Amino acid sequence: MSKGHIRRGSAALALCAAGALALTACGGGSGSNFGGATKTQASGHAKLTIMIGSSGDAETNAVKAATSAWAKKTGNTTEVIVASDLGQQFGQGFAGGTPPDLFYADASRIGDFASVGNLYAYGDKVKDENFLPSLVDAFTYDGKFQCAPKDYSTLALEINTDMWTAAGLTDADIPKDWAGLETVAKKLTTGKVTGLVIGNDINRGGAFMKQAGGWVVSQDGTKMTADSPENLAGLQEIQKMMKAGTMKFNTDTTPAAGWGGEAFGKGIAAMTIEGNWIKGALTKDFPTIKSRTVELPKGPAGKGTLMFSNCWGIAAKSTHQEQAVDLVKFLTSTDQQLEFTKAFGPMPSTQDGIAKFKEQYPDDAAFAAGGDYGQGPVNLAGFDPVMAAFNSKLATLGKGGDPKAMLAELQKNGTAALAAK
Repeated sequence: MSKGHIRRGSAALALCAAGALALTACGGGSGSNFGGATKTQASGHAKLTIMIGSSGDAETNAVKAATSAWAKKTGNTTEVIVASDLGQQFGQGFAGGTPPDLFYADASRIGDFASVGNLYAYGDKVKDENFLPSLVDAFTYDGKFQCAPKDYSTLALEINTDMWTAAGLTDADIPKDWAGLETVAKKLTTGKVTGLVIGNDINRGGAFMKQAGGWVVSQDGTKMTADSPENLAGLQEIQKMMKAGTMKFNTDTTPAAGWGGEAFGKGIAAMTIEGNWIKGALTKDFPTIKSRTVELPKGPAGKGTLMFSNCWGIAAKSTHQEQAVDLVKFLTSTDQQLEFTKAFGPMPSTQDGIAKFKEQYPDDAAFAAGGDYGQGPVNLAGFDPVMAAFNSKLATLGKGGDPKAMLAELQKNGTAALAAK
């Protein structure tokens, strides 16, 4: 896991700043297209630079050990660069014509990188690795599988088991649908404790949209689908529970919490909707909290969760693309991904890897299951400002915000962004 999981809900730091800055930093400005032409492949052994945004020493050391093992095996050399500001340093590398060979690339940024020619689209070279189909979709842009997903996270329902028992709830009460969620959230809401607390943006609330059968864009990413009855139903369910006092955004709790996991850890939330990074956060910051993880309840359209991931991006300007692809295959092998799991907790991105993960980590089965039906982020170029505007409105749902108006504005802004592609 990388920094940024907790606040943003992403599988790692976003690599560039939002909006127009993303294109400037990542592409060197409009029309520059630094990575558009691939340099001639350098012969002989290569020195590969790998830039990551790390969650801490465990992740850094694991990546260094893995890349060093590959280097020793192949005769190449590697240098792992841990960015203090991944977006800024990554942008500088592209702007200066010296990007890292290999880097963490967030799924939501793929369109920004690919649209200006900064990514080497090597997906066809790793298509036989059996990555989860939902992850292949997340890293596909303009019909091309751009890069190999390195791991993933999904959202699940985290339950405070002491509060659950105290409320007289049992396994039979685990919510299977929205009605069940409403029921348990009401029973768990008492005094300063709110039954369910979630993050105040689409990275959490969007799960309800998906469960209702909606999403922001069409599956092929060519048209906006925001202003739909399904998306409205999802937001109305959130607002319904908020009006009942059984659900709050993290920013609306007393005191306000930095994220859902903090509200859960401080005991002002009996349940939260978070990714598997919450496990490590609870162990580190709230070790006395006892919890259980279950899949999110179904909505009118069935199961739905959100999926967050990074891929191993390769720079179009790299002179060592063949060696970089070989390193990616090593890093995404089942054994190596499970080593990463052991070291710092991410879930493997391949079919074989996640099957073994489920056997070895049964307590995380709910997170793993989401890989079968999870929805990745919108990965279209220039879409960050659109989503930022929507998130600012979504955060007002608990204070009387109009969900229909929010979705209409998202539809309008998104359509304009698509037309500008």
